[in-house]
Amino acid sequence: MLKGKTVVIGISGGIAVYKVCDVVSRLKKLNANVHVIMTKSAKEFVAPLTFQSLSQQPVIEDMFDKVTKWDIEHIALAKAADIFLVAPATANIIGKIANGIADDMLSTTIMATKSPVLIAPAMNTNMYENPIVQNNMKKLEEYGYDFIEPDSGRLACGDKGIGKLASPEAIVENIKLKLLQNNFLKGKKVLVTAGPTKESLDPVRYLTNHSSGKMGYAIAEAAILKGADVTLISGPVNINKPIGLKNFIQINTANEMFEAVTDNYLEQDIIIKSAAVADYRPATFSNNKIKKSNNDMNLTLTRNEDILKWIGKHKKEHQTIVGFAAETNDILHNGQKKLVKKNVDLMVINDISKPYAGFGTDTNQITLIDIYGGKQSYPIMQKKELANIILDYIIKFNK
Repeated sequence: MLKGKTVVIGISGGIAVYKVCDVVSRLKKLNANVHVIMTKSAKEFVAPLTFQSLSQQPVIEDMFDKVTKWDIEHIALAKAADIFLVAPATANIIGKIANGIADDMLSTTIMATKSPVLIAPAMNTNMYENPIVQNNMKKLEEYGYDFIEPDSGRLACGDKGIGKLASPEAIVENIKLKLLQNNFLKGKKVLVTAGPTKESLDPVRYLTNHSSGKMGYAIAEAAILKGADVTLISGPVNINKPIGLKNFIQINTANEMFEAVTDNYLEQDIIIKSAAVADYRPATFSNNKIKKSNNDMNLTLTRNEDILKWIGKHKKEHQTIVGFAAETNDILHNGQKKLVKKNVDLMVINDISKPYAGFGTDTNQITLIDIYGGKQSYPIMQKKELANIILDYIIKFNK
């Protein structure tokens, strides 16, 4: 995914240095070229040999190392970088950059680069919240430097609060966003629904389905990378929000999703309804736990609002509406009927009876059909790949 991209990572001294090993490993798995610069303090926590092994490149440690080729190191790396990451970024290195101090290889290279610079702070809470540090960060943001906000929790010193280095996953996602974002959907507003809904029967029990939300979240992430302004309306899932997401709305029930969609649909250019919304909910809710008895229980259900049909009925001229049809039999016939009945532009049909397709998996197999009779089937592949295929189909559909 990052083949041909060069990431230069500047590592300053802090206990969080060990987390950057995972960052380098993840970037290499994405086929990025990774170069590491370490400060003297950073080497006290992790040996340069570790990063050399992970990056498969020599680690730059000293401005005055013996020159083996006529290629001034800090200038060469500064020019080679497609993106420059500083992690962990201590108060010291943040202060140096903010005030134009270049007294070691890391600060010197940062001063020389014209690539985007991502800074991932990691320090004690009191240091992070110190007005001097905050002012230095604000100054750098005004200069165009970007920050990855640290996490909160228990710090190495025993204190609790903000200051933990962001997770390796979050750091890599920020790098991907910077390097891979394009303008295919720039200026477009995209609404995506994802995950299941939960319909409560009593304080303990509820009705739901097997949706994991992976397909919807993959579509939201892909749309962000294509430059869209994305609103994600999500049922209860165990997935981190995509980096760069503009608007996130958490819901539980089908009625809550209906309200969120109707509140936000009007301003959208593209609406992608990938959520698996419950068609029915219990007709009554018991405030107390329903006790087990020796008899069978009859459960009365009432119909939920058909959100996709409502959107199709209220669709505006500039909007493209995409529905999902999870089918187990006669999938093309049922998908075509749904396309017409719901008055949508595109339908993503998948046979959830097949192994490795549908709910809960990382892969899917889909067929895309549109109102003009277009049809395209795809083999089983990763949902993240299919997300891009779906969005590319939408882009071509609108040309």
